[in-house]
Amino acid sequence: MRSHLKRLPAVIESAIQGVSLDAMQKAPPGKWNSTQILEHLYLSYTATSSAIAHRLETGRAVTRVGTLKQRVAVFVITGLGYFPTGVDAPAVAVPRGVSPELVRATIFAEIEKMASGLDDCERRFGSRTKILDHPILGPLNVNQARKLHFLHGRHHARQIRERTYM
Repeated sequence: MRSHLKRLPAVIESAIQGVSLDAMQKAPPGKWNSTQILEHLYLSYTATSSAIAHRLETGRAVTRVGTLKQRVAVFVITGLGYFPTGVDAPAVAVPRGVSPELVRATIFAEIEKMASGLDDCERRFGSRTKILDHPILGPLNVNQARKLHFLHGRHHARQIRERTYM
């Protein structure tokens, strides 16, 4: 499962490599542009890293049990690999205008930080313990978090490619 996050930087890099900042501003009406999508990914990685750091500091795993709807969604996404479209982003990951240059310069380091934190959680809590409380999907274990972030990144990389070649 670690391979999911090892592949994630290449997925994102392939979508943004050689794309100008002007091309990153293109979007269909009412949709995020590629810069905003990249910022959304960056914010999701920083939020995950922050949550992981909290787990490691407190030494406590997530105690809440997900609802049936959440557990089904986690299975569909991380078990079957289907990433749904049209779901509103959690507030923590809504783009707020972070500099595109900053996001491009730091997103890969943030992925590495998140991956390292997930590895630390796996060593400390095991791979089956719920360590991340996702705002939509509820409690996730390390492997579910890794796969979710890979599928999420791949989903948005596709959107970036579509928008930059409009």
